[in-house]
Amino acid sequence: MRVLRALTLIGGLLLLWRGIVWLTGVPPYILPAPERVAVAWVGHAGLLLRSAGHTALEILLGLVLGSTLGAGSALLMSCFRSARRWLMPVLVVSQAVPVFALAPLLVLWFGYGIGSKVAMATLIIYFPVTASFFDGLRRTEPGWLDLAQTMGASAWATLRHVRIPAALPSLASGLRIAVAVAPIGAVVGEWVGSSAGLGYLMLHSNARMQVDLLFAALATLAALAVALYTAVDLGLRRALPWIPETSPLDE
Repeated sequence: MRVLRALTLIGGLLLLWRGIVWLTGVPPYILPAPERVAVAWVGHAGLLLRSAGHTALEILLGLVLGSTLGAGSALLMSCFRSARRWLMPVLVVSQAVPVFALAPLLVLWFGYGIGSKVAMATLIIYFPVTASFFDGLRRTEPGWLDLAQTMGASAWATLRHVRIPAALPSLASGLRIAVAVAPIGAVVGEWVGSSAGLGYLMLHSNARMQVDLLFAALATLAALAVALYTAVDLGLRRALPWIPETSPLDE
């Protein structure tokens, strides 16, 4: 049923797109019809797939680094008050300064290669993972903590066996958000300066008025983002099978 709903939604959006093109008569260099985009995708499939692979690598590396740094920062802030005083301003500044404004500096520091794009993705991913995991760590059920203390558990044992497992649902939510926003960092980095990737291809297609190829690259990026989110969501569901999933209508 999920696959059927997805196909129905995609089909409906394509029909709406085709209807807008037909009704408005908009020229193809502004909004190409879906069939023109499909032809462009087939004609440049090799280039699009190579670009998608490059962008996917940037996203995955940024996801690993951002998630690792975010989870580590959350643990430090949860365990040490001094670390919280030092890291909390960094966490706030990381969101107060738009990452788009930092893109030229990151390209200047890390070059036009993959490093600057991974750094961009890492910065975007860092905040949601840190904030969600830290919030989960500091909101552990008090009764569980009292039980651990009654049983004589050490601070490390309480953290390992009570606090971290209780905070895993919050961490999972942060990871889902991170996967959804990670492509932004990679693509913006490619727009600022790169020699490969879907963002680079979109930028050059726009400059050459190859709008159908631009839409093909955009569709590939959307498919890549959905695939990554679906894979991470499925992995989290299997890794954390004890987390209940209910809605108000289920109660």
